[in-house]
Amino acid sequence: MAQTGFWDTPDTANKIIQELKLHKRQTDPFQKIQSDLDNLKELLELAESEDQDILKQIDTELSSLDNELNKLEIDLLLSDKEDTANAFLSIHAGAGGTESCDWTSMLLRMYTRWAQDKGCAVETVDFLPGDEAGVKSVTILIKGGEFVYGHLKGENGVHRLVRISPFDSNKRRHTSFASVEVIPEIDKNIQVEVKEDDLKIDVYRASGAGGQHVNTTDSAVRITHLPTKIVVQCQNERSQMKNKATAMKMLKSKLYELELKKLRAEADKHNQTKKKIEWGSQIRSYVMHPYSMIKDHRTGVETGNVPAVMDGKLDNFLDGFLKWSVKQ
Repeated sequence: MAQTGFWDTPDTANKIIQELKLHKRQTDPFQKIQSDLDNLKELLELAESEDQDILKQIDTELSSLDNELNKLEIDLLLSDKEDTANAFLSIHAGAGGTESCDWTSMLLRMYTRWAQDKGCAVETVDFLPGDEAGVKSVTILIKGGEFVYGHLKGENGVHRLVRISPFDSNKRRHTSFASVEVIPEIDKNIQVEVKEDDLKIDVYRASGAGGQHVNTTDSAVRITHLPTKIVVQCQNERSQMKNKATAMKMLKSKLYELELKKLRAEADKHNQTKKKIEWGSQIRSYVMHPYSMIKDHRTGVETGNVPAVMDGKLDNFLDGFLKWSVKQ
């Protein structure tokens, strides 16, 4: 950065600055922890006199150091190149009609609140409302935070809800499912080749919330990638051209994620215990009746504070997945 002409190419300069920030995010806490350890050694020498005030100070310093180490551990686990990317997050209701659509809307609120707590912006890319209530399908783009995809990548899979249904007049217990898919928004410097002949592009009238123009013109766009059968769609903009551009970005992100999965599959070929993420094999259960408990079936992380999690307090589950994935 100190070289003459560093700012002659702003794109390259900004990329280097971001790289520096990424390194300093890990080295600065490490250096602080080293400094705190040196201070603790000095306090321990003074503590030989069994001064209670010093012993209390040591206890406080140790607790603070433990928190810093845990945070540093999570940061070091976010080492994949795509972990720094923004994330497209899609939620799809499973079988069960209104119940599953309501569960999808609850998950949408949960992830939105998590994103807002992290200072991220949330954009709705595609939205299909339920027939009576809730959401059948939704895709949002979470952007602007640190390591958005890195934190959320473990949310891929089926999420199961058990509760007394507010839609059942007999107040019976119901089980609902929704699938979550998280893919990284690819960097503009990453080239993903897509052939025009491999695409089927459909335009249609947007559904759900929107202004008069959105709901009365064929502005929504659906793109099918014929070789992989991947389907993406966007209807949040009034312009068909803008919706197509966003859909193409999503398609390229999915194709990039597909290649990443192939590479991971090769690396994980030796691991026979890895659970497949498929419909019906839930990664997490949210039980609201007859007791309150949320449990991740992969990592074993659980909590009885269901309202807090549904209000976006997901960090224990997200961090738990990162630690578990390394062990796997």
